[in-house]
Amino acid sequence: MSAAMDSRYVHICDVGLRDGLQNQPERVSTGDKLAILEALKRAGLREFEIGSFVRPDRVPQMSDTDQLFGEVSADGDHQYMGLVPNMAGYRRAAAVGAGKIALVLAATDTLNERNIGMDTARALEVAREVIAAAKADGVIVRAYVAAACGCPYEGDVAAGRVRDLTGRLLADGADEVCIADTIGAGNPADAGELFRSLVEAYGGGQLVVHLHDTRALGLALAWTAVQTGLRRFDSSIAGLGGCPFAPGASGNLATEDLVLMLHQCGYETGVNQDALVEAVDLVGRILGRSVGGRMLPWWRSRKALQKNGGTPCPA
Repeated sequence: MSAAMDSRYVHICDVGLRDGLQNQPERVSTGDKLAILEALKRAGLREFEIGSFVRPDRVPQMSDTDQLFGEVSADGDHQYMGLVPNMAGYRRAAAVGAGKIALVLAATDTLNERNIGMDTARALEVAREVIAAAKADGVIVRAYVAAACGCPYEGDVAAGRVRDLTGRLLADGADEVCIADTIGAGNPADAGELFRSLVEAYGGGQLVVHLHDTRALGLALAWTAVQTGLRRFDSSIAGLGGCPFAPGASGNLATEDLVLMLHQCGYETGVNQDALVEAVDLVGRILGRSVGGRMLPWWRSRKALQKNGGTPCPA
């Protein structure tokens, strides 16, 4: 394992404003989205997926993505990413100055048809066209390989197919490839083999892991990925999320859960846990309901005990 891969620093991209909100029943205003973004920045997060350039009639929560990008300012400390399904989406992203885009390519034909309206072969062609246009414009490109651990329509996905798609996207010029367990179908044993094979084939520097906590295995898969040398993850504030076009895709791995696990295992993230919980509370107030990861009851009881002069159990 290289020195870079053995680093104790883990980079986290919060996808709550896009993947977290896209299928929520409550409409969230642009102002509230910006407030959530500022709370996440105060917590120390530096990269965010904040919207998708898709048809508003298909994903109404993303109808203000152009406006949202117009409200944020690129700087050296923070990076904002927008999802684009095709060249039309890329043109919208370029028009508002998006410095980083994300393409989604599913590992199966059926999910590609349901999600972006084309089979895998055509989706690869479109991805190649968008990557070329983005690189010419100096835009950073992430490509997702969705349903990498299982498809809601076709079932198990062969690891070799995921490796092949990853290699093709990197060869076409993607700056990074995100391996996404879109419906939370993975288990640590199989996912570990997949992650190890990807690191062996392509190294870990250009790979990102995106996990859903459908079966309460999100943290287990994240730890497995860390053990194979991967150091870049997506997660969503308060565990919000799910793809409207992938049945069974429940919430993402909660950012607050991922950060707590990493910190307690001796890794650094640059994120302040107290400020992150404040961001969770803000999301709950905006949505008008209780939200949050699995660590919150423990965290709140610990803080209450400290406030009342008690001595909590060791962290």
